[in-house]
Amino acid sequence: MSVDAGLGVESNGDSGDSRAQNGQAQLSLSTAAARNLATTTKSAPQMQGITSRWLLRILPWVQVAGGTYRVNRRLTYTVGDGRVDFVQTGSEVRVIPEELGELALLRDFGDVEVLRALAGRFTQREFEPGQVIVEAGAPANHVFLIVHGKIDKLGEGKYGEPAVLGVLADGDHFGDRSLGDEDGAWEFTAKAKTAVTVMSLSREEFAAVAAQSESLRERVAEYLAGSGPARNKHGEAEIALSSGHEGEALLPGTFVDYELSPREYELSVAQTVLRVHSRVADLYNQPMNQVEHQLRLTVEALRERQEHDLINHREFGLLHNAEYSQRLHARSGPPTPDDLDELISRRRNTQYLLAHPRTIAAFGRECNKRGLYPGNVEFHGNAVPSWRGVPLLPCNKIPVNGGNTSSIIALRVGEDNQGVIGLHQAGIPDEFEPSLSVRFMGINEKAIISYLVTAYYSAAILVPDAIGVLENVEVSLSHD
Repeated sequence: MSVDAGLGVESNGDSGDSRAQNGQAQLSLSTAAARNLATTTKSAPQMQGITSRWLLRILPWVQVAGGTYRVNRRLTYTVGDGRVDFVQTGSEVRVIPEELGELALLRDFGDVEVLRALAGRFTQREFEPGQVIVEAGAPANHVFLIVHGKIDKLGEGKYGEPAVLGVLADGDHFGDRSLGDEDGAWEFTAKAKTAVTVMSLSREEFAAVAAQSESLRERVAEYLAGSGPARNKHGEAEIALSSGHEGEALLPGTFVDYELSPREYELSVAQTVLRVHSRVADLYNQPMNQVEHQLRLTVEALRERQEHDLINHREFGLLHNAEYSQRLHARSGPPTPDDLDELISRRRNTQYLLAHPRTIAAFGRECNKRGLYPGNVEFHGNAVPSWRGVPLLPCNKIPVNGGNTSSIIALRVGEDNQGVIGLHQAGIPDEFEPSLSVRFMGINEKAIISYLVTAYYSAAILVPDAIGVLENVEVSLSHD
């Protein structure tokens, strides 16, 4: 450094170089020196993890004063339409005996020894793409449990044309009625769409076990006779009605029966302890309050976790709590307009579609192949893609499994609409936002201030058809 005698100020090396190059004294303050005295213009602390969180916006939030929300429904008789799980060791697959209770024939059958005997008689079979597994009209004498792969159910349309009746995939099953009905025939053709692994049990093997179990024989007779209480197509206890009669007809008596043990949803919790050193809180609060911005970003992270749990939590997450009857499989691989039409048609008044951004891109590619151009709709001040007028909202909390497959969720929301609702409790102590509190925990011996940040939330599906899931859609780029 040198001191300019004429100006009486100290100059830095850059200024000296400038004067040396120009051969004259510096006439103004250099930019490097000026920055040392200037006040910078700052942004608030930024966070890449903040997303649009559409699910939190579209859910109506219901106040749960007691911490628990009970969903009362009409009495439903489950008919055994769930999915079967397996144990796999290398390439060998085994049936879990208790999982056979998902078959309608064996629903609530409690003899575990008989279930073990049946599970041990299943045979693993492999089918290539395009191979016919069962033929329509042929005698039905096997039950098939699908371990992996997709199967098309093929039949005839109203006028005899070929038609795809549905798609079966991992965990699905078909043919359980054939185990007890010797005169049954296949009503459809099952054809492997991909490489398929199934576990099959013949009627002869089933009969060999039934011959040694009176309880199993009684269950088969009861199932084939269709005995039990009357129910509607949804499995709910029937309400006896009479219509179209004349004169003094004897009217039926009835009542609406309710589930005796309705499901209850307890509020879940997400918490963290925010720590700020007292020196930072005291001295570094200008022009921005450090505690305020630490808290803001912590709350953003909690809200991101909240949306993730509403999608993925095992107890109340939408993906895990959608009824199996409301789950569909893509007909080909990527999500197509036909798949979304089928998903929307499964429920009345579908209001929203949620999908991972990669899934939305895959759907756009399928539309482009067909020369279709889905429109946008104005939604909360944003232009978002839509299908059939239903907003298709991005949600990166829906997982992309193995980087290749994902799901699309269709929703109807609101208590009055018998839809999906969010649950929270507003008005809690030290509330910072609805159902989110910030509680001062004190200062420790290291002069660190602690705040307990807590969010309470859950979600409830009021009736099964309030939500539907299109599963296992491929989101990778095609190579054709």
